Amino acid sequence: MAVTFLDRSHTVAPANWSRWLIPPAALSVHLAIGQAYAWSVFKPPLEKALHLSGTLSALPFQLAIVMLGLSAAFGGTYVERNGPRWAMFVSMTCFSTGFLVSALGAATSQYWLVVLGYGLIGGIGLGIGYISPVSTLIKWFPDRPGMATGIAIMGFGGGALIASPWSSEMLQAFGSTPGGIGTSFLIHGLVYALFMSLGVFLIRVPADGWRPKGWEPPAVNGNAMITTANVSAANAIKTPQFWLLWIVLCFNVTAGIGILEKASPMITDFFKNTAVPVGAAAAAGFVALLSLTNMLGRFVWSSTSDLIGRKNIYRGYLGIGAILYLIIALTGNSSKVVFILCAILILSFYGAGFATLPAYLKDLFGTYQVGAIHGRLLTAWSVAGVAGPLIVNAIADSEKQAGKVGPDLYTTSFYIMIGLLVVGFIANEFIRPVRHTFHEPSTPQADVAAGKEAA
Repeated sequence: MAVTFLDRSHTVAPANWSRWLIPPAALSVHLAIGQAYAWSVFKPPLEKALHLSGTLSALPFQLAIVMLGLSAAFGGTYVERNGPRWAMFVSMTCFSTGFLVSALGAATSQYWLVVLGYGLIGGIGLGIGYISPVSTLIKWFPDRPGMATGIAIMGFGGGALIASPWSSEMLQAFGSTPGGIGTSFLIHGLVYALFMSLGVFLIRVPADGWRPKGWEPPAVNGNAMITTANVSAANAIKTPQFWLLWIVLCFNVTAGIGILEKASPMITDFFKNTAVPVGAAAAAGFVALLSLTNMLGRFVWSSTSDLIGRKNIYRGYLGIGAILYLIIALTGNSSKVVFILCAILILSFYGAGFATLPAYLKDLFGTYQVGAIHGRLLTAWSVAGVAGPLIVNAIADSEKQAGKVGPDLYTTSFYIMIGLLVVGFIANEFIRPVRHTFHEPSTPQADVAAGKEAA
């Protein structure tokens, strides 16, 4: 019965199904797995309770992002084949189980179990859950792909907006002891399982050949970056466009995730010796603020990309992002307002880069196997998930041992991020339309899969 319920053939929507039910289904999963962005709230309690360094306390988060990319890459084809309901169920099971294993690890002071649970098992849930609605949303919204994927992936960025204050309240209620942290993890696992199940029951795929009422596939309108052909996942990885986008994503993510993973202790360190230091509650609020802009950026900027084009919007993410990092590095802790404004804009571009990516892939490679291509490209996130926190934490730990304090703990990291964003900007400039030799042959079946009329 369960296998039948999860089968793709049983998720085909009836003729009167509203496509506007699909974004809430995707949001129920993405809001849950977006908790990963609130990991920094658990860092100080874990460091104190289990006597960990900043680098070591980042390990569960880093491994989770590695597994996100790997599971998305290797599971992308299965997600396309088995459908979004199966994928969401697998995501729910792994993500919630990861929290339960972490709860046991924290309660027994066995940190390796926290790494195993949150990082390895939960990370698989992150990857499968992240890509599960992407191709489905693009098929339901061929007229507005940037907006559609932005709505869902906005949820992943906004997950910490809920999880950050919620986790902080639980740690205050249960205590920052091993047992208190374990109880918090336990509640997370149970509540997220219930919340994600809504998406499992609600998700549907459109029938073959379905299209929005009154909508016709548009002409290219002179924009050579938007294709009407299709490229398979196997062929996509043979193109320079795929690897240029891999660099763009990797370096944009590295630059943003370094701040995000370290957000709570970073703002505390930055203004520690100023007239107005930042306490734990305010730091948690900063994490929530970053999550809000991360979330809103995913929708606002990705929707804007439908109007000005993907290549142009990425010029902004990377170029303006580099300038914002330079402003923080030069102003130091002289202005809290400048620091916060620059940080929230950087995080809005960081999140928007994720949300715009599926539409960029659709423009270049078509809709045929866009979910699987997206999964393979997320290996860039795996690399960035290690590189970003490692750069920021390792340099901060080293500078702290050298007796430095405040912004000096992070200045070197910020200049590294500037360099990465500049390289990403250059890679984006080299992206051109995919050569026709990589296109799938045009057949009635391929045309139906692409949402076009059969010839």
